[in-house]
Amino acid sequence: MRWERGRRSDNVVDARGGGGGMRFGGGKGLSLGGIAIVVVVGLLMGQDPLTILGNVVNQGVQQGAPVQEQRAPAANDPQTEFVRAVLGDTEDTWRALFQAAGKQYQDPKLVLFNGGVRSACGFADAAVGPFYCPGDKQVYLDLSFFREMETRFSAAGDFAQAYVIAHEVGHHVQTLLGVSAKVNAARQRGERVEGDNGLLVRQELQADCLAGVWAHHAQQRLNWLEPGDLEEALNAANAIGDDRLQKQSRGTVVPDSFTHGTSAQRVRWFSAGFDSGQPGRCDTFKAARL
Repeated sequence: MRWERGRRSDNVVDARGGGGGMRFGGGKGLSLGGIAIVVVVGLLMGQDPLTILGNVVNQGVQQGAPVQEQRAPAANDPQTEFVRAVLGDTEDTWRALFQAAGKQYQDPKLVLFNGGVRSACGFADAAVGPFYCPGDKQVYLDLSFFREMETRFSAAGDFAQAYVIAHEVGHHVQTLLGVSAKVNAARQRGERVEGDNGLLVRQELQADCLAGVWAHHAQQRLNWLEPGDLEEALNAANAIGDDRLQKQSRGTVVPDSFTHGTSAQRVRWFSAGFDSGQPGRCDTFKAARL
């Protein structure tokens, strides 16, 4: 992938190594001494100290945006330059597509973190993988996930990595279009959203399709794909299907617990977006067959 051809985004921020401790809104930290006090008070009151501590943390997140050091990525670092190039091209693609539909695209931020990160959606460690938080409209990425893709999922290659970023940006597109809010409303009503035909699977497959739409337009604009690049993305989609991951971890497949779709479905919907370049082809919520 000739990613160097891509325009570098200014919306990548680096939160790696931004200081330790449990710090939340308003810049006030919960020190080790403070934690000790919470534990003592909890024991005296006959309450679980962990529950009290959790309430303090959640209240801090709700009252203000999580505080963590954010800075521009280091110049001339190949990994961050790659991320900036891919994100920049998603911005160019979705700005044009939104404008053509009479809408205005709002660029997301992409936060690089290391080990763990706080967002408007709460705390997450690297084990959750890349994610998008609708609460602050930001994509979060620990670059170590790309190494895990290669070693654990046998999904190597720069275009496979670009697919991952574009998938998370697809969730941002869904948020701007109101799709994410509808899925969340269904969850709050108590509807079951998991399962092989559920809303979560449909939401994830749509994000795969939107990633394919981006890849279509990026290739037309930059002609940056090299032989084997498309196969890298398809291999990555295949490697992280619910059925394949469950088979690897559990030895059995449980469709009722699916949240992202099967390997075949993920490949099919990414391909649908890539082949057409049309967001309208990504309406997984009305599709009779996923």
